[in-house]
Order: sequence, then C-alpha cells, then structure tokens
Amino acid sequence: MEGEILQSVSGNVEFKNIDFAYPSRPNDVILPYLNLKVPVGKTIALVGGSGSGKSTIIALLERFYNPINGKILHDGVTIDKLQLKWFRSQVDLVSQEPDLLATFIKENILFGKEDATMDEVVAAAKAANVHNFIFQLPQAQEGERGVQMLGGQKQRIITRAIIKAPRIFLLEEATSALNSESERIVQEAMDKAAVGRTTTMIVHRLSTIRNADVITVMNNG
Repeated sequence: MEGEILQSVSGNVEFKNIDFAYPSRPNDVILPYLNLKVPVGKTIALVGGSGSGKSTIIALLERFYNPINGKILHDGVTIDKLQLKWFRSQVDLVSQEPDLLATFIKENILFGKEDATMDEVVAAAKAANVHNFIFQLPQAQEGERGVQMLGGQKQRIITRAIIKAPRIFLLEEATSALNSESERIVQEAMDKAAVGRTTTMIVHRLSTIRNADVITVMNNG
C-alpha cells in the first residue's frame, strides 16, 4: 500500500490553517481557518453547541474527509502522506453507540487486536471495569447490539481500545445517556485508557472533562 509508515510514533497532532466544507455542501464552510494542537500524551476536550465543528474534527482526524486548505499533522507529517491502514491502526474511536457483535465478549474485544493472547484480553477487561460483569451474562454473550448488557455496561467495550493500544485516542460522547454510576465507571476506564496517549474527547457533560489537560470551546468552527 502507498504511503509512509513512521518508525517512531509519539502521537503529536496539529490542525494547521484548516478550511473544511462537506462535499455535499461545498459553500457551507464548517471549519474556517482552524488551528488546533493536541500535545503528545495529553487530553483535549472539545465543547460547544451542535454544529460547532466538534465531530468534524474527529472525522478529519480519522481521514474520512480531507480539508480544503491547510494541513493535519501527525508527528510533523501530514496525515494524507501516511499509509491509510497503518495510520488508522494508530487511532481508535469510542463513540456514543459502539458497534457490538452478537457473539462472545472475547470476540468483541479481539476486534481491537486479533492476535491478542487470553492474558491480554483479561487484562484489558479488568482495566475497563468489564471483567466482573462478564460472567453475569448468559454464556458471556452480549446479545444483539448489547441488549443483554445493563445500562452503560455495553459502553465498557472500551476494552477494544485498551487492547489495541493506539497512540491517538478519540472519545465522542462516550458517556452520554448513562446514569451517574455508569458514567463514573466508564469515565474511570477511559481515564486509564488515555494515560500516555494523545486523546481528543467530545463532551456535553462538563463532569466528564475535569481531568482534561486542555479544554477548547468551539463556536461556528
């Protein structure tokens, strides 16, 4: 596959002079001249109203779209010059509604790292506070889209990100719609997963960003 592969990865991310509009609405500029730095190993929280550009930043960083102008840099290299498969192996997204397979929890965790050992699976499950409740489920299965998992427990499949060990960690409303106890448990797991990684999180609840290193307030891009 074409593109560069970095031999040494720190996880430094920078948006430099970015202009962006979605292809379906070329005249509606979402991000006008955006400049944003996400320091290595730090957590940055993006807050702002609907349509302010938070999710667009995540989409650009995952390379689902390319900016009209400007550069997105990963360790000083523009991400469009990096091999796409390799770059995405360095990035992991935990979204508001994670995709679960109607199969064993182990298989869902291995979706993050197919060649992981059982010891790695167990360690990741414990780190994400998911290990104890696994055995409460019939045959340790989640069921269709996690309907057998109580409340916010399905969101604890954050273990996929822990076992994948990405350098860049993306969290998009990962604790929304959870009650306070579930939010606390999931937030603890995310805080553990973010240690030593460059983390960008989109949130509405301010309680979830108290441990962020940088808080960026967005308005109209």
